Amino acid sequence: MTLKDHLLYKNLERVLGDSLSEPEFSRFLSVFVPKSFDRKCLLTEEGSTCRYVYFILSGSACSYYVNEEGEKHAIQFALEGYWITDHYSFFSGRPGLYTIETLEPVDLLMINRDNFESLCQSSHQFEHFFRILIQNAFTALQYRLAKTNAEEAESRYVEFAKSYPAFVQRIPQYLIASYLGIKPQSLSRIRKDLSGKNHP
Repeated sequence: MTLKDHLLYKNLERVLGDSLSEPEFSRFLSVFVPKSFDRKCLLTEEGSTCRYVYFILSGSACSYYVNEEGEKHAIQFALEGYWITDHYSFFSGRPGLYTIETLEPVDLLMINRDNFESLCQSSHQFEHFFRILIQNAFTALQYRLAKTNAEEAESRYVEFAKSYPAFVQRIPQYLIASYLGIKPQSLSRIRKDLSGKNHP
C-alpha cells in the first residue's frame, strides 16, 4: 500500500481539499502511534484525563456519559475514517466528561497533546486541518441538539439513517436511541413502522 492509499491520507485530502506530498504525509503520520484494541475496551474514561485523539482505521467506537440511573447517553460514534476524543478533557487537561469505548475490535492511530501541538506549530496546513475537524465537530453537535429539541423522533431517526447508513448497520440500536434522545422501545417501534414503508 502506498502512502496515498492510506486511510489517513485520504482523510487529510478530503478535509483539506488538496493533496499532500509524500514527505509531508510521512511527517504527519510519524507522530501517530498505531494500536489495536479488542471489543469493549475503554480508550478513556469519564473522570480521567483524555490524553489522545484517535483516528479509526478499522472497527467502531462510541463516546458516552452515564447518568445517575446508570443509562448510557451516546455523544459520538466513529467508524473507519472517523476521529474521536473527549475535546474538553484533551484540550483543557481536566477530568474527562465522557467514556470512549470500542464497539468492535479496533485498529487506530493515536496522537497525544504534545505531538498535536507540534504538528500545528510546524505547518499551517496541519493546523488548518485540525481546525476544520474541531469546527465540524462543534457544528454537528449544535445541529443535533437543535434537531433533538425541534423535531419528532421519527424525523430525527430517518435523517440519521439517511446520513449515516453504516452506523445503522453496525452501532447497537440502544446507543443510536440515546444519541437521538429517543427511548429504545420507541426506536424499535419507529423502525418497525418504517420497515413497512421501505425506510431504513
